[in-house]
Amino acid sequence: MITIEGIFGTRMGRVIGGWLNKITEINRKYATPRIRMSRSVKIALLFLRLYLVLLIVLLGYKFWTLIK
Repeated sequence: MITIEGIFGTRMGRVIGGWLNKITEINRKYATPRIRMSRSVKIALLFLRLYLVLLIVLLGYKFWTLIK
């Protein structure tokens, strides 16, 4: 089994492992939201997500047509 230490050495493995531990700690801390959102805020965020997906699809379509 390949480990981070085997690839980058012991020192870099400790640095990357520390980063991963910090990221895991931050993700655990913010896993549950601490604020309450009204229904209108949830709907607005849903529309923003859909708009973002639409923009990504359009960007992909534009890229695909430029390649052809």
